[in-house]
Amino acid sequence: MPTIAVDAMGGDNAPEEVVKGVAQVSLETDIQSTLVGDEAQIQAVLNSVPYNPAHIGIQHTFEAIGMGDNAGDAVRRKRKASILVATRLVADGQADAVVTAGNTGAAVLACAQHLKTIRGVRKAALASVYPRQTEYPGQDQLALLLDVGATVRCDAIELVQFALMGSAYARRISKIPSPRVALLNMGTEETKGGEVLTRAYRRLKRFSGINFVGNIEGNDLAKGKADVIVCEGLLGNVVLKMLEGLAEVVVDLAGTARRENWRWKLGFLMLASGFGGLRDLTDYTAYGGAPVLGFEHLLIKLHGRSNARAVENAVKVAAKTVRDGVTREIAAHIEQL
Repeated sequence: MPTIAVDAMGGDNAPEEVVKGVAQVSLETDIQSTLVGDEAQIQAVLNSVPYNPAHIGIQHTFEAIGMGDNAGDAVRRKRKASILVATRLVADGQADAVVTAGNTGAAVLACAQHLKTIRGVRKAALASVYPRQTEYPGQDQLALLLDVGATVRCDAIELVQFALMGSAYARRISKIPSPRVALLNMGTEETKGGEVLTRAYRRLKRFSGINFVGNIEGNDLAKGKADVIVCEGLLGNVVLKMLEGLAEVVVDLAGTARRENWRWKLGFLMLASGFGGLRDLTDYTAYGGAPVLGFEHLLIKLHGRSNARAVENAVKVAAKTVRDGVTREIAAHIEQL
């Protein structure tokens, strides 16, 4: 089974929720996890919950990078920070993938500093899944959006590589034989969006190894037109934060209306299963985190507020990426390009 290095000190709820999530994984699977962080704090949490010690190791380090720290400065100053130590375990062959809920910038820099880039990849991409409508039976309820923050600006080749990496990830993890890939643009026409997007469109259209469906606009993001949506990191990050905010607003408004008006309360009781489904669909803890793609090993980045359930799912997804050869699939696609 794969060994997953878990940054025990990363995230708003670390180390308690991180350690509890790994403890649950140890009871349910044969996945080996190495918790990286303050050993005394980690062991104290483990002692408070059931766990299988045969599936959990601890790598002690006393430093951690906070969520509000400047990523570049922190990575330079805190050489023994938990996210850096966890990434070095992978680089040294002692683990196969990394999971963290900590500082996103520090996580990406840790990968760039210690992990080898897949041959030919020019920039790494942070990908994220989000809920959307489906258009046909069996289509995954989650779409993959990349990049959402590892880059700011890209050229056409880099967008094409994002498309190939996202397609490979969706094929392996979501089990979609031929994922629909699209560019996020201001219009569906080939010439929309300026020179970079136009060149990327033409390259993707010519590439036979990908199911490119053209440009999609913002109002198509919640539909099933594409399984993988490609954009620059600046735009992707804004879109992702907007989607998260809208989901929270919808659920909050529904709860407020139900409490304040008996007619609404009656209506919500009749639609209880539907709103339960909405909560499940917008629950980021079930999605397993966002992969950083482009390196020979994967890092799965969790939401900073992640709880034990989110950590548990992220560790399982990380192990699945190793077992299913996601990085090998990406390397093969890049080689074709």
